[in-house]
Amino acid sequence: MVHGDLGESLSRGRPVAELIGAALRVTLPLGLMAALLAMLLALPLGVLAATRPGGLLDLLTVGVAQLGMAIPEFWLGILLVGYLAVRLSLFPAGGFPGWGEPGTALLHLALPALALALPRAAYLARMTRAALAETLRAPFVRAARGKGLAEGRVVLHHALRNALIPIVTIAGLSLGQLLAGALVVENLFYLPGLGQLALTAVKARDLPLLSGVGLVVAGLVLLINLGVDLAYGALDPRIRYR
Repeated sequence: MVHGDLGESLSRGRPVAELIGAALRVTLPLGLMAALLAMLLALPLGVLAATRPGGLLDLLTVGVAQLGMAIPEFWLGILLVGYLAVRLSLFPAGGFPGWGEPGTALLHLALPALALALPRAAYLARMTRAALAETLRAPFVRAARGKGLAEGRVVLHHALRNALIPIVTIAGLSLGQLLAGALVVENLFYLPGLGQLALTAVKARDLPLLSGVGLVVAGLVLLINLGVDLAYGALDPRIRYR
């Protein structure tokens, strides 16, 4: 393992590290696209809902977040394929052509990334709303408003920055869940990533390949947790100085 030698696949007769490396070229871009899309959707919605408590946008955000958290990725993926791919023909329904044409490859990853991102965005939007709403009631926010600062500066510079600690924690946990969801969604969209590789290993009873996939997934989760811990120090100087 230290030398990167994970053995040889029993079903394919090729090195496990080589098979996993090829699968990561699909799984990692898919996960990054889904995470970026989830953050781009969640942060603005959560901030707007927190600054207008009890308003229409707040109620809509909470309602949509509840609905989004209740729908599993595979069911959402089926709905997206049926409507956006089959009925409207806006996206490919599945498969992956490789990275020879990056634009086409990203288009094939768009629907799977959306299926992964929407439930995560719903959860993150709700957590962002809760964390920011609590921070906006803090004394230092009232002091900033008392100094005559613009409301946008108060929210974005003072309140949101202090609310990011719990948001980053939830985002880190969501990234781990997103990785697990990617293993399911890849099989739904027939993407040659870690999910399809793991399913192939289970069907073929290929223990070296399955062990290698599990090891890589565990390593990715550890890296995500390390990134979250490093982000704490960047966001809060008190943590960095300790």
